[in-house]
This record gives sequence, C-alpha cells and structure tokens, in this order.
Amino acid sequence: MRAREPEAVRGDYTGAVYGSLLAASVVVGAGTLGKFPRIELVLLLLGTGVVFWAAHVFARLFGARMVSRLNWDAIRTTSREERPIIEAAVPPALAAAISPLFDLGPQGVAWLALAVALVGQVGWATLAASRAGASRRMMMLAGTANLVLGLLIVLLKVGLQH
Repeated sequence: MRAREPEAVRGDYTGAVYGSLLAASVVVGAGTLGKFPRIELVLLLLGTGVVFWAAHVFARLFGARMVSRLNWDAIRTTSREERPIIEAAVPPALAAAISPLFDLGPQGVAWLALAVALVGQVGWATLAASRAGASRRMMMLAGTANLVLGLLIVLLKVGLQH
C-alpha cells in the first residue's frame, strides 16, 4: 500500500501524539504541587492542553501562508484540526480524577496519569502510521520511537524524585 502525503492526513493524530507527550511532561513537572495534587494535576493537564492548543492555532493562523486568508472559517477549521492536543490531555486528567477509586497516594496518582499519557502517545503514533498507510515495520518503528520518548520522560520523573 502506498503511503499518503502528509497533508492528506492532517486532521490526523500528530496533535494527539504531541498532546500526549505534553501531558506526560506536565505530570512529571507537577511533582512540586502541594501535598496531594490530584485536583491541581487535573486542572494543570487540561489547562496546559488548552493553552498549547491555542498557541498552535495562533501559530498556524498567523503563519505566512494564512495571513492573507484569515477569516472565521479558517479560525474554526484550524481550531478543529488542532483539537487533538486538548483531547490528548483528557485521558491522563481523567485517570488522575478517578484515582481515589484506586486509593492512590500522590505518587500513585502521578504514575497512573503518566502511564495513561504514555499509552496514549504510543497508541496515537501507531494509529497515525497505520492511517498514513505505513507498513507494519514502520508502524512498529513509530510506536517504538514514541515509547523511547515516553521512557525519557519517565527517566526524567525518576531523576527528579531523587
């Protein structure tokens, strides 16, 4: 099967992959939030997702190719295309929100949210490769590369805790 052009799959999963890595980074950085950061972590994940989504929308709208075509339709379309950045923050935020069901302490909450973000990142990357028509080998490479990026985030978290 022949791979599609990158622009043909733009409404794609790159935002979700990026958003998942961003969420994992937020979880790692949230280690300094108070005694029991569950609510703060949920708000930080969702708020960061929204801020980065807005930054991406702004950057695309005011990039050289869009300046002359700025209108409400372009704003709506670009906002919708960048929405996966926000959506990727929801599963780890939800994991943090429901963590009382598992009787987790602060570290357990952070590890649960981080694991959910990393699973999302690897999953979205693999799905993106599949939807782009990549071979199984390339899909495995995409998943593995994102797993390595995620493990780097985990190493950062472990390093910051000591």
